[in-house]
Amino acid sequence: MLAQQYIHTDYPILQLTDKVFKALELMETYEMRQWPVCSDNQYAGIIHKDVLLDVTDEAELSGLQIDIQVVAIRNHDFIFTAVKQAASYHLSLIPVVNYKNELEGIILSEDLLQILARYVGVETPGARLVLQMERKNYSFGEINRLVETNDAFITQLNTYFNNDTGLLEVIIKINKTEISDIVSTFQRYEYTVLYYFGEELYANEIKDNYNNLMAYLNV
Repeated sequence: MLAQQYIHTDYPILQLTDKVFKALELMETYEMRQWPVCSDNQYAGIIHKDVLLDVTDEAELSGLQIDIQVVAIRNHDFIFTAVKQAASYHLSLIPVVNYKNELEGIILSEDLLQILARYVGVETPGARLVLQMERKNYSFGEINRLVETNDAFITQLNTYFNNDTGLLEVIIKINKTEISDIVSTFQRYEYTVLYYFGEELYANEIKDNYNNLMAYLNV
């Protein structure tokens, strides 16, 4: 999952000698909030639309170098580096350069959402549950064993350290949709189950609510 696998190379490249109106036209055409700028073959940085709106259309980008932000990733970086850059700088695109600092292309932020969705298995069926624990108590082996004792297996696992609580949160995706037995197992072993999401659990809850409503209306 290297950045170079997701590069778009068919977008126009702005030069420092180009004028503001050209940059604004590109951003409007492609619905972007930023655009990469080069000086000949060298990547210079990105210019933001908000900056361009405050200057005259005929001004050259070279006169705005103080406002050009040097943000980019390397073509051999892991794709999640692009995710971090996009989130940190609120970017609609991420420039990708090679070791010579030449612009190879861009990665679109909307593409990153699709990549993340595939990575966390959004499209594959199964239920999720979120455990909370002290970091020192985390054991993948034990978590996996408890899941397997219920004739299920983990298809995805991610961890997140919550700075607000000082605790580790473990997000697990299971190949089953009905996980009440698995939840009970974790609780029996004194794990804190923050949330659980299962398609059949939701269906059963909806059915129960419907039956309760019908019983009430028949009174």
